[in-house]
Amino acid sequence: MKSILQACLLAITLLSVSCNSLKDSNSQKKVEMELSNKEKVVALLNSFNTGDQTPISYINPEKYIQHNLSVGDGLAGFGEVMKNAPEGGFKANVVRAFQDGDYVVAHTEYDFFGPKAAFDVFRFENGKIVEHWDNLTEVTPPNPSGRTQFDGVAEVSDLDKTDDNKKVVQRFIDEVLLNGKMDNITSMVNPGHYHQHNSGVADGLDGLGKAFEYFAANDMVMVYDKVHKVLGQGNFVLAMSEGKFGKAPGNHVAFYDLFRLEDGLIVEHWDVIQGIPAQSEWKNENGKF
Repeated sequence: MKSILQACLLAITLLSVSCNSLKDSNSQKKVEMELSNKEKVVALLNSFNTGDQTPISYINPEKYIQHNLSVGDGLAGFGEVMKNAPEGGFKANVVRAFQDGDYVVAHTEYDFFGPKAAFDVFRFENGKIVEHWDNLTEVTPPNPSGRTQFDGVAEVSDLDKTDDNKKVVQRFIDEVLLNGKMDNITSMVNPGHYHQHNSGVADGLDGLGKAFEYFAANDMVMVYDKVHKVLGQGNFVLAMSEGKFGKAPGNHVAFYDLFRLEDGLIVEHWDVIQGIPAQSEWKNENGKF
């Protein structure tokens, strides 16, 4: 009789544990469904600060394609980076973020082996992160106009103008950056209101012109060879491109340019330029783009 009673108690205990586990699992799925993809990315990056492990579940463990060439593919590669974190861990401050379909873009201030300015791009499938691109550079002092790599407008607005704004940026890249046609630049960039966050360039079209003059005088090049993605939401548009930058003939680099638009014109610009290492140094085979 005693053994029967013990067996019944054990069955009840196991059933309770199983129900609680199922309840926790269902609760987690409900939370994931309620969060937008943008909110999941912000939570994931913020977990560097909090140590919360929950946002790791937003990454698909079976498929995580990594385009940071210094990191191994999949969750294993992500785990290796975390194991090498300095004392106190990494820190992340998401300054601005937006969503374009299955893609989420985050402009982030990191303490990641030193202060870094970065853009992260995540792609989702069925609510899970399956792919990641990024571009990082050192944090620098304010530019000649006193602007930093992070300040400026952060609020996403003008959601009804997303497609039109993406077309303006695509045209600016095609005509100005890819082909050097400056004649019609004022039809794309506001000549009286253009805030620049590049560390070495001042505000306005005058600041941009002086930067090009400096490049020419110092045998430097900034060449855009190919645009890989143009992602946007409302007043923000990010272009991911590759080309050459630096002393002629220039180094192979990735250009990430973030533009803010008002009334159909570009009025603000942030960027990160990062060198692309030789393929022999890559820790994954997915390529930068």
